[in-house]
Amino acid sequence: MNVRFALDRARFLHEQSTRVMEIIDVGCAIIHKNGWLLIAQRCSGDSFGGYWEFPGGKREDGESIEECLSREVLEELGVQIKPEKPWGCREHEIKEKKIRLFFHFCKWKEGNPEARECEDFKWVSREDVRQYNFIPGDMEILEDLISRWDEYFKPVIL
Repeated sequence: MNVRFALDRARFLHEQSTRVMEIIDVGCAIIHKNGWLLIAQRCSGDSFGGYWEFPGGKREDGESIEECLSREVLEELGVQIKPEKPWGCREHEIKEKKIRLFFHFCKWKEGNPEARECEDFKWVSREDVRQYNFIPGDMEILEDLISRWDEYFKPVIL
């Protein structure tokens, strides 16, 4: 009996070490305009439906994260942005997938946001942003943004 258990355990450990995990790269746009942050609400039928997030989406093959951000934000909100600099990357494992979230500061260039592929959107201030329920993957980033808001989002005075 102990030999069988040892063989089953060895087989299980081998299967776990050799499994191939699908990697999904996601661009997340931290879009700012004159001290305001643009956020989007996920559609009710999606995973985490109704939660708020930084706009963005899955990177397509052959696409840079910056290209992904520009494409996804245009599709989702009808807004043209300019990715400026990366904030960082966070990884999460969900079932057999590794999700890599690439957060970039992005400047709003033009266009009026509209909810094309999201439930809703808002331009929010530091004081208001905590009123919205964000997806878990965005919470750490959100806390950093709030604590360093003035450094990250200096309003442009014309």
